[in-house]
Amino acid sequence: MTLLTTPGATAPRKRSRAGWAIACTAAGLLLGGPASRPASAEPALADPPSAKTDAPTALDRYVAEEDPDYGWRLVGRHEHPLGVEIVAELTSQAWRAADEVDRPVWKHSLVIVVPEGADPTTAMLFIGGGRNGADPPGGANDQVRAAALTTHSVVAELGMVPNQPLEIGADGQGRYEDDLLARSWNKYLETRDPTWVAQLPMAKSAVRAMDAVQEILKQEQPELAIERFTVAGASKRGWTTWLTAAVDPRVVAIAPIVIDVLNVDESMRHHHAAYGEWSPALRDYESQGLAKLFLGDQGEPILKLVDPYEYRQRYTMPKCLINATGDEFFLPDSSRFYFDQLPGEKHLCYVPNAGHSLKGSNALDTLIAFHHSVVHQVERPSITWRPGNGGQMTLVCSTEPTRVTLFQADNPAARDFRKPVIGDAFKPERLAVGADLQATADITTPAEGWRASFVQAEFDIGAATPWRVTTPVWVTPDVLPHAEGKLPPPPVGEG
Repeated sequence: MTLLTTPGATAPRKRSRAGWAIACTAAGLLLGGPASRPASAEPALADPPSAKTDAPTALDRYVAEEDPDYGWRLVGRHEHPLGVEIVAELTSQAWRAADEVDRPVWKHSLVIVVPEGADPTTAMLFIGGGRNGADPPGGANDQVRAAALTTHSVVAELGMVPNQPLEIGADGQGRYEDDLLARSWNKYLETRDPTWVAQLPMAKSAVRAMDAVQEILKQEQPELAIERFTVAGASKRGWTTWLTAAVDPRVVAIAPIVIDVLNVDESMRHHHAAYGEWSPALRDYESQGLAKLFLGDQGEPILKLVDPYEYRQRYTMPKCLINATGDEFFLPDSSRFYFDQLPGEKHLCYVPNAGHSLKGSNALDTLIAFHHSVVHQVERPSITWRPGNGGQMTLVCSTEPTRVTLFQADNPAARDFRKPVIGDAFKPERLAVGADLQATADITTPAEGWRASFVQAEFDIGAATPWRVTTPVWVTPDVLPHAEGKLPPPPVGEG
């Protein structure tokens, strides 16, 4: 789709604080509105989840702290017959001092797609990556545009999370992605200053992006009054999705993507016990001496700060967890360490024959269907599963599916289902669904090696794309080649 570009207006810098603030007193928590918002702004949001579930954490305090560097400016406005695209530059915060990092002020691209007839109250924020110094985007990418047009809702994409490359300290080394995160974790271990952990400013970036979307649309599209967000992101941005949902009540649904690592220390021990080594994908953590911490308890201080599992009681909103069976970072049966402990509505969606990048997969379909259901308040079909005799697994659908498929892959040599190792080894087998909405799958053990199995159910919910949910991935035999002891059982129940 070609968009007609018109010169963008430039707005004066806006300054505000988070939609809520937290202060500790001997009597408990005091929660106040945003003192620096102009009088004409919308009322303060509801109390943050932390006020309702537990004491505030370093993450809560960091995100709530007012930052005078926050602001945004419009870069462009692109009009076309199907709607409007607004391009802005967001300044989310200043993280650390100029003598600690080379770029303390975090700047981001923020592209907002407003289709004709957009829902006036619910939007999606997609948290993306990128690098500092790039030219502002000319408009939305095809995936963001498709999500907005097919769900008839505002979709905003936030870029440069984290801001990178970033030099931490005086070593002159510009760091990206996991290398940046690992270095920030080591700075925390050296100083015990929790604000060194890079996941904190990453989450704050997303919170400030929601502030900016609301403020920009109030100025540019005053017929809209966005109050609710579906938040999504992949990999480190998936981690950011979890943490954003833990601290901001505007988040009413989340779709964390390829971040199958809640309960991080247990997941990482499982990783090492399956492979007997660290996957090359974790080399940044291993080279900086962090990976080994997860085999003991030394990593606990970091994980208390940023492991989403520590905030699990806050995740009462609908959750769609999109993961790759061939992820190079995480084992496909990692959900056994957290899924049963998540409260409220939750769905798994394992994507067959996909690596961490999800390249060439249909993962976007599930995200679009999920957000469609949130915007239009459509009940999401679910599945339950229960083991039977002789390796049989019974799947029960809440409504009639359009298709139910068993996927299985074998590795005769190792308990390893990473896509670079086994390729497109997951083979589909369509299952019959009875009048009782049940299907039965044989989850058997191979004569040699290991087998990974899961069942996918597909539903038509009136969205432009199918709603796909899956069981967990079961690995048989359920033993680890490089460790002794018994594994916890795979998740049971509903997804």
